[in-house]
Amino acid sequence: MGQHRRRTPRRRRLLAPTLVTTALSVLTVAVVVVGTHSLTPRATAVASPATSAAVAPPVPGTPTVPAAVPVTGTEPSAASEPSELSAPSDPSEPSASEPAAPAPAPTTATPAPAAAAPTPAGGPLGTTATAPATPEAATVGALFTGAVRPGNHFCTASVLHSTTGNLLLTAAHCLDDPSGVVFAPGYRDGKAPYGTWRVTAVHTTTGWSRGGDPDEDFAVLETAADATGRRVEDVVGGNTLGTDEPFGATVRLYGYPAGGESPLLCSNTTGRQSTYQRVIDCPGYPGGTSGGPWISTATGHVVGAIGGYQQGGDTDDTSYSAYFDHTVAALYAEAAAAAS
Repeated sequence: MGQHRRRTPRRRRLLAPTLVTTALSVLTVAVVVVGTHSLTPRATAVASPATSAAVAPPVPGTPTVPAAVPVTGTEPSAASEPSELSAPSDPSEPSASEPAAPAPAPTTATPAPAAAAPTPAGGPLGTTATAPATPEAATVGALFTGAVRPGNHFCTASVLHSTTGNLLLTAAHCLDDPSGVVFAPGYRDGKAPYGTWRVTAVHTTTGWSRGGDPDEDFAVLETAADATGRRVEDVVGGNTLGTDEPFGATVRLYGYPAGGESPLLCSNTTGRQSTYQRVIDCPGYPGGTSGGPWISTATGHVVGAIGGYQQGGDTDDTSYSAYFDHTVAALYAEAAAAAS
C-alpha cells in the first residue's frame, strides 16, 4: 500500500510491521508497533491496561465538571453490509436568530451583522477551509515531539470532557509511547496560544494492542498539569464522548495537515463504510490530520477520530473513523479511572 497519508515520516517508526509488546499490568499500557489487523471479535474486545514511559503525579485540585455520559443510540448490526457514503444533506445546525424588523422599510433595512469569521460549518457541505478561531476549535490541537515549532507536529488530538480534566482523544496509530510528546491546543502559525501539556500515558484497547484492529483505532491520552497546576480542560474546555450515534450524522471534521500551521475544518454527512467504520467526503485532509475529531452538529458530541480503515484513508478527500460504541466507552472509563 505504501506510505500512508495520515501520518508523517516523523512517526513512521511506530508503524513498522513488527509487533513489540511490554509486560501488561494494572495501570500499564501496551507499547506496540502496528502490525497486522486483529481478528478479535469486537463484541468481546475490552480495553487494555495503560502504561506510560513517564507518569505524572496526581493532578492537584478538585475537578468541578460532571462526568461525561456516553450517548445512547442504535448500535450497528454485525450482519450489516458496507454501503455507499450517505448523500450530503442540508446542515442541521440552527441558524442564528435575527432581530425583529423595526419598521416596514425593506429597501432601507440594515442587514443582520455577519459572523465574526466565516466557517465552512455554515456553508456548503463538503467544503474545506481554515478553521476559524472558536471555542470549539480551541479544544483541538496538534501533537509534537519535542519543541512546539512549525513543521514539528505529526498528528491531531482533541480534549475529552472528563472529571479529571486531563484526557485527550486521538488515533491509536498516531503513537504508542508518550515520551517527549506535547499537546498544543489551538496551535496556529508556530504559536500555542493556550499553552502546552505533556502527554504522560497512552491508553488503547486489547484489539489494537494485540493486532492493530482498524475497528479500534482510537486512543485516550493522559496529560500532566502545566507549570501553574492547570489542567488542559480547565483552560480550553472539552468535548463529550458520544457513542452509538447514527451513521448518517452531520459532523464538523478538524485536522492539522503536516504541511500546514493552522487547523482545517469541513462539515459533511457521514456514511457507513462497514459495520464498524464511518466514512466522510471532505477534500484536502492529508497526512497529519489523523486523530482529528468528528463533532456532531446535532449533539455537540465527538463521535469519531480520523483513523480506522486505511488508517484514516489513502486519499486526501475521503476520511474514515472507527465507529464509537461500548468499546471506546470502556476505554474512556479505564483512562479516566487511571488518571484519577
